Order: sequence, then structure tokens, then C-alpha cells
Amino acid sequence: MKSSRTKQIGVYVKKNYRLFINQKDWKFIVIAAVISFLVCAIVGEDMFSTYEDTKSGFFAIISAAIWIGVFNSIQGICKEHDTISSECRLGLHMSSYIGAHIVFDFFLCLIQSIILMIICLIFIDFPRGGIIFDNAIIEYFITLLLIIWCSDIMGIMISSIASVPNVAMTAMPFVLILQLVMSGVLFDLEGWSEKIAYATVSKWGMSAMGSIGNLNDESLPLRLSAVFPSVVRLETEAAYEYTAENLMHAWGAILLIALCCSVIAVISLKIRNKDF
Repeated sequence: MKSSRTKQIGVYVKKNYRLFINQKDWKFIVIAAVISFLVCAIVGEDMFSTYEDTKSGFFAIISAAIWIGVFNSIQGICKEHDTISSECRLGLHMSSYIGAHIVFDFFLCLIQSIILMIICLIFIDFPRGGIIFDNAIIEYFITLLLIIWCSDIMGIMISSIASVPNVAMTAMPFVLILQLVMSGVLFDLEGWSEKIAYATVSKWGMSAMGSIGNLNDESLPLRLSAVFPSVVRLETEAAYEYTAENLMHAWGAILLIALCCSVIAVISLKIRNKDF
């Protein structure tokens, strides 16, 4: 007889913790710190000096956060497919199994987000006025946490679909490239590409970070303005509106993507184990 889903989540969260300690997976925290240091050290000097530097700086930080999150979980489930099949016959709920990974990984992502935010503060002088909170640092932190956690759940989804770790790692570069291209920073998106972008973490991450950083602020000059002061921005971007509604919309979209990835991961494991 199957035990309750809630109880199973608790059991598997504890199992994931034991595996994390026994397999010495502190590497995920160390790697997050190294990536954060490299990115922030490069972009920190020029952040908030011009519109282009600020936008590219946000893009680099978001790219690092997505990479950190996906790398956390990209191999976590596919290497346990045989174990999952055995435990499924004993009454394991796929939703509980995925839920346990999501819950445990939240705390890992929380630690990584704290590290990334601290390193950002060391190298970058963020304007402190926030949209929702008095201090924008809180909003930046929430955004980075959501990006890393959602990317982690995306990695869980990929790992659930992949048959073996090598397949998951092969898919990882394509997922990351898609995220970078669909962010709206490297290329102008129109038509079908714009529609696909709505399903990417990078697009909404940029929207949230750009809103908090007020990329539409006229006091943030173009690089060209340093040479030709008469050159100013004539248009603003709706994605970066400095409003609480826009920021909450971006956060909600990231959470919705995370939910969709979670559901796909559960369905994938159910199909694999014929557990409907």
C-alpha cells in the first residue's frame, strides 16, 4: 500500500541530503562561487555606467545563474532510473520523488543565491532604491534565487527525460544556448522567436533585473552619448518598466515555467515506469 505523498517527500528529502553529504557534492557550491566571482569581477567595474554596460552586465549575471541551476540537477535523476523503477513497484509516487528533489534543491539554490549576491555586492555598486522593497538588494536576491531554482527544476526535467547522464549532458549546451539567444539581449526577437522566448527563464530574468535596475531611466546614458552628448534614447522597452506590476509579472512567469517543468518531469517518469 502506498504511503502518503507528503511522507514520501520527507523521506526522499532526507535521502537527498545523505547523498549530498556522502558524495561530497559541495562542488556545486564551490563551482557557483567560482562562476559568480569570474562574472562579477568582469562586469562589476562598468555596471550602471552606461545603458549597454548595465544591460550586458545583467545578461552575464543571469547567464551564470541559469548555468549554476541547470548544472545542479542535470544528472541527478537519469542516473537513478533503475532505482526509481524498483521503488516505483514498491509504491513510490513520481510526484513525491520529483517534489523531494525540488524541495531539497531549493536549499542548495538558496545557498548559491546568497553566494552570488554577496559576490555581486563586492564588485558592483547597486543603486539601493527598490520597486517593492525599500532596498533593491532584496529584489535582486529574490530574482537570482528564482532564476537559479527554476533553472535547477529545468535540469530536473531534462534529467527525467534523458535515459542516461551522457544524454542529459549532451542536451545541456543546447538548452543553455536557447536560453541565451531567447533573452532578447543578443538579438531582437520577432514572430515565432518572440513566442518561444516567453517560455524561457532568461527572458523573464532579464525583465525582472532590468526593471529593478531601471534600464529605461534616461539618466543611464548610451555609450555613444559619451562622444556625442546630443545622442539620447528616444524609446523605452516595455520589458524593463520600473513598476511593481512588471516585476511581479516577471517573477510569476519564472514560477510558472518552474511549475511546467515540474509537471513534465513527473509525467516523463510516469511514462517511463508506466505508473498512471
